Amino acid sequence: MLKIVTRYCKGCGICVEFCPKKVLQLDEMGKIEVAAADNCVACGQCELRCPDYAIYVTADK
Repeated sequence: MLKIVTRYCKGCGICVEFCPKKVLQLDEMGKIEVAAADNCVACGQCELRCPDYAIYVTADK
């Protein structure tokens, strides 16, 4: 499961580019949002690449 702290997100889109399952997208305000939560395989690439520590991957579903 993904947890996003939107106030930390600056909208750089790095997480979107590194997500192999295209789970994330930028909204109209330039903040990150989950587009396809069911596709998430909890690989952690988004969390690893986020320069602002705005994304956390947990084992919860």
